[in-house]
Amino acid sequence: MIPAAFDYVAPTSVDEALSALAEAGDDAKVLAGGQSLLPILRMRLNAPEKVVDLGRIEALRGVRDEGDHLAIGAMTPYSDVVDDALVREHAGLLVKAVETVADPQIRHRGTLGGALVHADPAGDVGAPVLALDATLVVVGPGGERTVPAAEFFQDLFETSVADGELLTEIRIPKHTGWGSAYEKFVRVSHQWSIVAVAATVRVEGGSIAEARIGLTNMGSTPLRATAVEQALVGKGAADLADACAAAAEGTNPPSDLNGDADYRRHLAGVLARRAVQKAMEG
Repeated sequence: MIPAAFDYVAPTSVDEALSALAEAGDDAKVLAGGQSLLPILRMRLNAPEKVVDLGRIEALRGVRDEGDHLAIGAMTPYSDVVDDALVREHAGLLVKAVETVADPQIRHRGTLGGALVHADPAGDVGAPVLALDATLVVVGPGGERTVPAAEFFQDLFETSVADGELLTEIRIPKHTGWGSAYEKFVRVSHQWSIVAVAATVRVEGGSIAEARIGLTNMGSTPLRATAVEQALVGKGAADLADACAAAAEGTNPPSDLNGDADYRRHLAGVLARRAVQKAMEG
């Protein structure tokens, strides 16, 4: 189908983008990589009067080393995240998750910030960003504010980014030397995650000193498995099963054609053990 008619603007600065959004009000949509928005427009599931394309705002791209954390521009494509040496060294979990997203064509168009604001619980970037204790920078008419990842995801396809605001940056504390893994279960290649587990661990003397676990598609938002994280401390590779079996505690996974809620709960435990084991191996 052909989208309904709309006005199109492509600002070259964040201030220009905010002005365009303020002028259009509720009738505007923000275009990042377009991998989620364009299909919605083509199917006429949404018909905005104005589309604000962020693709020309160079200030929203790239990765910077800020001492104790990395700052990743919201318009940084997946492919740049995967290829960036800083991200590979200090936030390896994010690289391993992004490598599973769709195919190279999608990864060259889709953006980290666009996926986070779209907030699909089956998407593959929410759980690792949550597990890595990221902070997200949001800019609007009232200025800049920072939102912990734990407070960013509000509900299904809903975040703390309000109308007239933009996500501009993702700040990820360095996890240098931590092992990581992203275990994703799908039935066919390039499918959205039926369930996935993001795990990053710091190992000392063969045992887990710290663990961070994020869950994909186990509720209406990405989730953090804090009980599993605590249970893993002090465990070696041979002692992971009991701690990881509780990965689905407190979750509310969907039931659909890909599997019912109980099936997903079982998968979460299995994938958590696999992910932690791989993370311990580096």
